[in-house]
Amino acid sequence: MTAVSQGEIQIATESDILLARRAVREAATQVGFGATDVTRIVTAASELARNTFLYAGRGTMHWTRCELHGREGLELKFVDKGPGIPDISLALQEGYSTGKGLGMGLPGAKRLMDDMDIQSAPGHGTTITVKKWRKT
Repeated sequence: MTAVSQGEIQIATESDILLARRAVREAATQVGFGATDVTRIVTAASELARNTFLYAGRGTMHWTRCELHGREGLELKFVDKGPGIPDISLALQEGYSTGKGLGMGLPGAKRLMDDMDIQSAPGHGTTITVKKWRKT
């Protein structure tokens, strides 16, 4: 995978979630995604940024415009040093939440994007990487 352009935003306040949404909307538009896919990507980014803020207190969102085998896409990576996710498969079930949320963030983001990878361990933080590939 080749990185074409990239950036990052620190997520430490609720306003940072809005900044993340704006940055992702701009990046997705630059990649050439249609309006529906831009909305999907921004929604997934919003859910994951909110989870970063709510469960870890702070973290970083990295975005990378990428290319693989002639396909263009957008990769979003959310990194935090929070409490971690003790059971990833349980966290991916709709309706499961360890907080006050509805338990729709992770499963919703997974549904909206093409690829999702979660690396997490209790007490060691979480890294969630999602990708969306432009349809050719």
